[in-house]
Amino acid sequence: MAESISGRPMLKLYYTPNSCAVATHLALEHSGSAYQVHKLDFSKGEQRSPEYLAVNPKGRVPALITEHGVLTENPAILTYLAQRFPAAKMMPLDDLWQFAQAQAFNSYLASTVHVAHAHRYRGARWSDDAAAIESMRIKVPQTMKACFNQIENDFFKGPFVLGDDYSVCDMYLFTITQWLEADEVDVNWFPKVAAHRRWMLANPVVQKVLQSQ
Repeated sequence: MAESISGRPMLKLYYTPNSCAVATHLALEHSGSAYQVHKLDFSKGEQRSPEYLAVNPKGRVPALITEHGVLTENPAILTYLAQRFPAAKMMPLDDLWQFAQAQAFNSYLASTVHVAHAHRYRGARWSDDAAAIESMRIKVPQTMKACFNQIENDFFKGPFVLGDDYSVCDMYLFTITQWLEADEVDVNWFPKVAAHRRWMLANPVVQKVLQSQ
């Protein structure tokens, strides 16, 4: 791993554009730390290359290289970065309840919302039957709308996910919100989420990361 100017090992992120790894990229940029990125071309199958599988045997992104080893899965990586860079205030580290709420929200995005979205493109993960795969694909607008209805009405405190304070939850929510149009869901059905996305798109850190994708 390359070293930063301070001599501390530099973090390295493996990602592919427009994937859930955008959330980790946003957290790295927001942290103010030095880091490197390595873009994988999924259209060429680079995520299944021997070189990348040696980094992350799951063959997915994100993967974050640290001096301790490789860390995968957004909820874990986002928590790690928030704890590693507390001055960036990316998570309510001193409030046990709020910290647990952040973990619950990020886990919901990873385990439910992302999986609902994946049924559009990755149905073969769950079935070998062409009709079943097509049925899953057709269901995506309905399931994604249901997920975002719950986010809008039950989880989203506003103006940010956890209330008044910006956190990694906002970075993760924004990342998945960006997929809604492809899933045939209108973000404007969810006024709080739509306002949140507008704020995020105007944020200079977000703009820098999106431009680098």
